Amino acid sequence: MISGNRSKAWRIISWVIASVLILPIFIMLGSGLSATTELFSHLWDTVLPTYVLNTLSLALIVAILSSLFGVTCAALITQTNIKAKNTLRWLLMLPLAMPAYLVAYLYTDLFDYAGPVQRFLRTTFNWNSPNDYWFFDIRTLFGAGVVISLVLFPYIYMLTRTAFEQQDQNLHRASRLLGLTTFQSFYKVGLPLARPAIVIAISLVLMETLADFATVQYFAVNTLTTAVYDTWLGYGDLSTANALASLLMLMVFLVVLFEQKARMNQRHQSNRPITSSHEIILTLPQQILASVFCWSLVILGFLLPLGLLVLMAIEYASLEQIDELVSTGFNSIELAVYTATIATIIALVLVLYKRLHKDKLKALPINVSGFGYAIPGTVLAMAMLATFGPLDNYINDLAANVGIEEPGLILSGTIFAIVFAFVVRFSAIANGTISGGVEQISASIDLAPPSLGVGRLKGILTVHIPLLKSSIFIAWLLVFVEAMKELPAVLLLRPFNFDTLSTQIYQLISDERLEQGAIGAILIVAFGLIPIIWLNRNEDKA
Repeated sequence: MISGNRSKAWRIISWVIASVLILPIFIMLGSGLSATTELFSHLWDTVLPTYVLNTLSLALIVAILSSLFGVTCAALITQTNIKAKNTLRWLLMLPLAMPAYLVAYLYTDLFDYAGPVQRFLRTTFNWNSPNDYWFFDIRTLFGAGVVISLVLFPYIYMLTRTAFEQQDQNLHRASRLLGLTTFQSFYKVGLPLARPAIVIAISLVLMETLADFATVQYFAVNTLTTAVYDTWLGYGDLSTANALASLLMLMVFLVVLFEQKARMNQRHQSNRPITSSHEIILTLPQQILASVFCWSLVILGFLLPLGLLVLMAIEYASLEQIDELVSTGFNSIELAVYTATIATIIALVLVLYKRLHKDKLKALPINVSGFGYAIPGTVLAMAMLATFGPLDNYINDLAANVGIEEPGLILSGTIFAIVFAFVVRFSAIANGTISGGVEQISASIDLAPPSLGVGRLKGILTVHIPLLKSSIFIAWLLVFVEAMKELPAVLLLRPFNFDTLSTQIYQLISDERLEQGAIGAILIVAFGLIPIIWLNRNEDKA
């Protein structure tokens, strides 16, 4: 530990940061409690039970399908000799870069009655009307679950694959000595050992599912997320919208508790596990089935949607679209740069406070500041409106009372609210990345600056920051990419005549005109690929 690490200023700054980041959530909850019972009762008597049921049903469908896709792929990649294993290993992560609402629109356009697939079937089999044949309807609750699962299963795939690869193979060998086959050993030993990681991954998928807005709205599937949006913009009732947002946050909180319980159940198998394993040799039919399964997920979750976007861009691209793309692209980059920079600085302050300060509760600020990641963007937007709307009104009233010009909506009506919401939501990413970097620094390094008579601040700037350079860059990059893709918070908080790439694409999708925004959609996907490529490169180095 370095000397002088009892700094009151550092403690105050850390606690103020954590308090400011969590305060809007409590204000939103308080606003929800003051909601008028008339509108809430009306919603409860009419549509709210359906919204809750749809939300729970969608979460269940996505959890089941994502687990089936992710765990099966992880098992095939780690436990078998499936062909093109090294290629599939990283290709199966690519669907994470594809926003679900893009896949929803592209597949609707591809499979609906006027789409190319059904037109081809009618031409081939001489069918004249829908009464002549049956074809699935993708714009349903189950269809939304399938689309969301196709882009979220990589969460489960990556964590489960890592869990399988880190298992002590001595346990599997012992089970085979007791008479179990290779498959039985995997089912009775390997899968139970990976269960905590699978549960944690499912919780991440559920949080993303509960936060989804554009996909379910495009498919006309009413969930609590769309209810919050409609109550605020349709009824103009902020308090009732906050009450609904609080209900949604309660569901997310239950998911977080579920994840924490799974994490507590994790156990290390041995201090020095032997991770090299014997592959299960697949027969030719098994090879074909396994390859078709994995490649189908890669194609349906990424390659086919990307191919459709590229075809749209080639056919419909124009100079006018590119000019509009420059404006919205600049807005997206501006928001992402502000968010990534602020979140990274906050993470550095809180992570190093936890590492270097002697405060007994030094871990609490960073834990509190990371809570926002579990909160859907729509809920955060309502929290910002509940916080900054009244504050703006107070500032304007104060200005009027002292006889100066009212400044207007300087907080809730500017990009300030968006950046604030982004920082609350994505600080956990920066915190986790920089915490991982700090853990790689030997504790003895902390003693070097004071032993040479160097002060605390100078020691951090000359020793810790240079050692954390890589982690700082990665944290900044990850937050930047997430901010570029965020949609619900921007939709509710954006100022007039302010669009980002995500809101522009969403509006074009709502107007059935994605073709005109295909280049912007490809750009969003390209930004989403950056952290995936980075993850793959780091795995290759390891």
